[in-house]
Amino acid sequence: MEQKPTPRFAFGPRNYRLMFIGLAVLAAGFITMTLDSAPYGEGFLGITLGPILLAVGFGIEFWAIMARNGNRAEVATDTVTREELSANPIPGRAPVSAPAAPGRPTYTRPS
Repeated sequence: MEQKPTPRFAFGPRNYRLMFIGLAVLAAGFITMTLDSAPYGEGFLGITLGPILLAVGFGIEFWAIMARNGNRAEVATDTVTREELSANPIPGRAPVSAPAAPGRPTYTRPS
């Protein structure tokens, strides 16, 4: 019986946790800007603190997207060399051959 590989996702639990933290900081920034009691939101909350929280929230979101998953050993074992691939080809496909020498045509017309 063939064992199905488990699907791996680009984001791990750490990434999702950071994304939710970033969303909370972004929401806090927008709420802080609306709480400013100065006319047209031109007080400390609307001009200084709210935009700082938004910048920090977007920074956390960027970090959450770009952070690597914690399973580095699992990622390292996924690489397959050309020799391993030619020794154990994918069922139903031709094995991978070495590239042709430079200057030689890779395709010949049928006669």
